[in-house]
Amino acid sequence: MAPQMVRYAHPRLGRRQVVQAGAVGLLGLGMNHLAALREAAGVAGETAKARACIYIFLSGGLAQHDSFDLKPEAPEDIRGEFKPIATATPGIEICEHLPMLAQRSELWALCRSLTHRSNDHSAGHMIMLSGRSELPPGFDPGRPRRQDWPSIAAVAGAVTAPRNNLPPAVVLPERLIHYSGRVIPGQFAGLMGSQRDPWFIEASPYHPRSYGAYPEYHFDHQERGATDDRVFQAPNLVLAEGLEGARFAGRVGLLAQIERQRQMLDQYAEQADFDRFRQGAISLLLDPKVRWAFDVTRADEATQQRYGRNSFGWSLLMARRLIEVGVNLVQVNLGNNETWDTHGEAFPHLKEKLLPPTDRAVSALLDDLHASGLLESTLIVMAGEFGRTPKISHLPQYYKLPGRDHWGAVQTVFFAGGGVRGGTVVGASDKIGAFPAAQPQTPENMAATIYHSLGLPPTTAWFDELKRPHHIYHGEPIAGLF
Repeated sequence: MAPQMVRYAHPRLGRRQVVQAGAVGLLGLGMNHLAALREAAGVAGETAKARACIYIFLSGGLAQHDSFDLKPEAPEDIRGEFKPIATATPGIEICEHLPMLAQRSELWALCRSLTHRSNDHSAGHMIMLSGRSELPPGFDPGRPRRQDWPSIAAVAGAVTAPRNNLPPAVVLPERLIHYSGRVIPGQFAGLMGSQRDPWFIEASPYHPRSYGAYPEYHFDHQERGATDDRVFQAPNLVLAEGLEGARFAGRVGLLAQIERQRQMLDQYAEQADFDRFRQGAISLLLDPKVRWAFDVTRADEATQQRYGRNSFGWSLLMARRLIEVGVNLVQVNLGNNETWDTHGEAFPHLKEKLLPPTDRAVSALLDDLHASGLLESTLIVMAGEFGRTPKISHLPQYYKLPGRDHWGAVQTVFFAGGGVRGGTVVGASDKIGAFPAAQPQTPENMAATIYHSLGLPPTTAWFDELKRPHHIYHGEPIAGLF
């Protein structure tokens, strides 16, 4: 006897809401986020090799002077409070508050000369998340638009081949949201259409005034005493007790809901493809490897210690596990909008709240990928939307202590794995860290480096609904990294 379909009442939503909402579909896995529907939509490209990338995004903008490009010979109001320390690579020094990464310099490289023209948060997000220096026509810093450039994650999801039932591209642990509640542009598929948005794993609840690696390192930039009782909660793909095997097959009333989604997306998928990938979505619930990838807060004690028992550590552990189970690109937002926006209290917040959990978690990620043999085929990129001003400034009406303002003219980008030559520095900033002094690089070159490491040929394109090709390379991979 065919299983009885259960009727569900659910709210009427606009099309855009439906295709973007992470909670619509099978326990948070929206069917529009499955690679099959992207394929069925006519997305095409040359088949990629089985390569991977983890793009660590530091929303707010990491100060190059206080991390990977210190200027100890500059005047005090430029060099800041932190001292450089030697790394394992002779001649390369980084911040004293990144000691674990300093010990692993043979695994990573720096580009100290990436530049673009914007000092605005929203524009910077668009530029660095899409890899396009020029803003899209009609860009609106207050909201995402269909005319926006697609994000690197959305492009990777569209043109790389899925290796399992998971989407090829994932963003975690949250969408980037301004403290006012507006969603930051640059994260989505834009011109490609919202049905090709990357899959957002929303494991970190939004908090308007608390930042950093909670619960261990949370803070408020203006020190207003904001409480933070958030719980890092990955998607729960565990079946309820008694709903396994045959009983689960008899209780798939969720398919009625999914079927209604299919009707809204029928212009993007043929029935046969939908049925095939509907089964793929259900199989996620039964796959212990997928559940293991998400279940990071209950990792063994040694793993928790190495990564850190906080949102930064859990996010990078989840990224590593997702790469292991076959996701091609994982974008990890280490902190929501403005977490790294150190206008004030910069030195205590970097020293005590931001650099320690980042140093620990990124070092653990490098160690695990290296030990497993996956580092050679997994590129790690870490950047923000811009760097920060050479000159230290103070806004006493908001902050007790000084910091640095926005600065798109130069930032340092961290690279590791994916064939990158460890112990390498590409480019240089000038003597006060204000502008590139050698080998200036663009966001287009950074994006091309990611696409190259994913095994995508320079001719790769995605196709719109009129079958017009949109080539993804707008620059060259950064020379000297590989």
